[in-house]
Amino acid sequence: MNRKKNTLFWNVAFFAVIIGIGFFIYKASLKINYTWNWRAVPSYLVYKAQHEIDSPANGVVEKFKDGKLYLKSNKGKVIHIKIEHPVLKVGAVVDAGDELGYNTSYEPGPLLEGLYMTIKVSIVSIIIALIIGLITGLMRISENPLFKNLSTVYIELVRGTPLLVQIFIVYFFIGTLFNMTRFIAGAFALAVFEGAYIAEIIRAGIQSIPKGQTEASLALGMNYFQIMRYIIIPQAFKRVLPALAGQFISLIKDSSLLSIISLTELTKAGREVVASSFSPFEIWFTVAALYFVVTYGLSLLDRYLERRLAGDE
Repeated sequence: MNRKKNTLFWNVAFFAVIIGIGFFIYKASLKINYTWNWRAVPSYLVYKAQHEIDSPANGVVEKFKDGKLYLKSNKGKVIHIKIEHPVLKVGAVVDAGDELGYNTSYEPGPLLEGLYMTIKVSIVSIIIALIIGLITGLMRISENPLFKNLSTVYIELVRGTPLLVQIFIVYFFIGTLFNMTRFIAGAFALAVFEGAYIAEIIRAGIQSIPKGQTEASLALGMNYFQIMRYIIIPQAFKRVLPALAGQFISLIKDSSLLSIISLTELTKAGREVVASSFSPFEIWFTVAALYFVVTYGLSLLDRYLERRLAGDE
């Protein structure tokens, strides 16, 4: 009973702290000499676009029925055209190319398009980084001096230099040599950077598995690749999953640096919207919220996988 009371008390205290922080932020915002304009934000996420419909031929408007305009061409052919909002009346004479009306549809705004690009480049980078990290991690624990030294140089070099510099080098040097697009160069730069950290995570996970399992597998006649594939890596993956999820979250946020090579991901889209809307606080708060939604979703997926894998043991 006391435990339930304590739990209830601390839950109430948690909500009280959250409310207090929210109240403090609200009061602080009132002291800023700034006119808030949140009503403009939704249009940068989703907006209602108009698509003009032009006449395909010379003719006369016969009638409107069931959202369609019936145009009788000069050749006697009746053409059915779907138009939600006609601008002409029945009997109107039109020439080819004249506006008949327009249709409307909801289209993603610049912030949603930027979010799509962020997710797209992050997924590609994560896949490549996992491959680089796995190969480099295995090379790192190899007894072959060539593989071990090459992996060590790569890891130390990448972790010892800023990601911003690496993006410049990949895009302007390597990208120029291999004619890479902004997207490919950006995804590759992120993958190379994150791959070094993932390699160390995988190395630590593999080395955390007791050596007795490797020795027992060798005694059963299994080769190195079979041991890694069926015995070591599955166990190591379970142990390093939280660290990998943290690295993937970091990668998603690091993708904001790709704006320096004019890749229109979420941060660059936010800059462009701020320049046109003059609403910096609203836009940047919205950008931060979109990043949070993506990263928190990844955190939830990580927790689900941890519970699922723990249940398989």
